[in-house]
Amino acid sequence: MVDIPRISDAEWEVMKVIWSKSPLTANEVIDALEGNTDWKPKTIRTLINRLVEKKALGVNQKGKFYSYYPLVAEEECLRAETQSFLKRLYGGAMKPFLVNFLREEKLSPEDIEELKSILNEKAK
Repeated sequence: MVDIPRISDAEWEVMKVIWSKSPLTANEVIDALEGNTDWKPKTIRTLINRLVEKKALGVNQKGKFYSYYPLVAEEECLRAETQSFLKRLYGGAMKPFLVNFLREEKLSPEDIEELKSILNEKAK
């Protein structure tokens, strides 16, 4: 199993761009984030370099151009973040989280039906 690196909120924004389409150059990532953030290009390059150091991104060099691609799947990172969240806030227990969530969230009838369906599948 691959070790999933801890990714900061800012790094998640970079990863989402690269997960959506890769490989990408740093300039392509900068262009994609330009409308969503007020980050300077140097900040984005720093985030990319951190992700390479954390082994969340791989890099290919072609001449003087570098392209970046994910080394970890988005689903793996989401699963790891979910487990980390549950561990920090609920001691790793899913039930208290779900009870709290269901009590506090407004759910549409469609949401409720989908949750029932998921729970029924789990019960099998």
